[in-house]
Amino acid sequence: MRLGFLGTGEIAAAMLRGLKGQGHDIRVSPRNAEMARILAAEMPGVRIAPNEEVVAGSEVVFLCLLARVAWEVLPGLPFRADHKVISVMVDAPLARLRAVCAPAADIAIAIPLPPIAQGGCPLPVYPASPVLETLYGARNPVLPQPSEAALAAHLGVSAICAPILDQLLAAADWLAGFTGDPRAAEAHVAAMIRAYLPQRAQGGDMAAALAGLSTEGGLNATLRAAMRGARDDLRRGLDGFRDRLGLPEGGA
Repeated sequence: MRLGFLGTGEIAAAMLRGLKGQGHDIRVSPRNAEMARILAAEMPGVRIAPNEEVVAGSEVVFLCLLARVAWEVLPGLPFRADHKVISVMVDAPLARLRAVCAPAADIAIAIPLPPIAQGGCPLPVYPASPVLETLYGARNPVLPQPSEAALAAHLGVSAICAPILDQLLAAADWLAGFTGDPRAAEAHVAAMIRAYLPQRAQGGDMAAALAGLSTEGGLNATLRAAMRGARDDLRRGLDGFRDRLGLPEGGA
């Protein structure tokens, strides 16, 4: 497949690396020149091209720009009616993308995360995108969403990664205070949490795992009770994204 990437930042690089070995003909824009050179040297089939050539020579175009840059760059590019366009940009609503990418109409918005480079990364998308499923679905769960608001909520919930990692690092630091080995403490905490997480959780799997750790008077239940206020803090933090993400007040 002929693919084009406009923008070569962290997410674009991860998405490209997630396509290794698939044999695609890929053009990348030179906006981040150093990263573009690294990717072209690292991956057979990747070449650097001007924005116009990236679009003209591709069947599928990935938009990986900052939104403020995109609104300047995209209107002058040679989009076609047969193009498939996938945006991974923040603050880029579908209606505006359709306007600046016309006559292309097959446009979807996706939320990839850096782990897509290795696979196993959830990939929410709106509307459903068969081409995204074809390219990434074998190694990543592609999750079509019912609305743009539902997709935006997935972007908001991705922010839990930093506070959760912060808690895990605090636990590893506490453990290292007794073992004297920070590296081993971090490895233990990471492996312990990984062991409890379902590989591909279905509804209820996490609740079942939590119930199994909730023996009255046990260490897990005791610490959970001590940290109960953190759950409310998490909800308040997520609700604080409503205006920024354009989420309705009635949700959740």
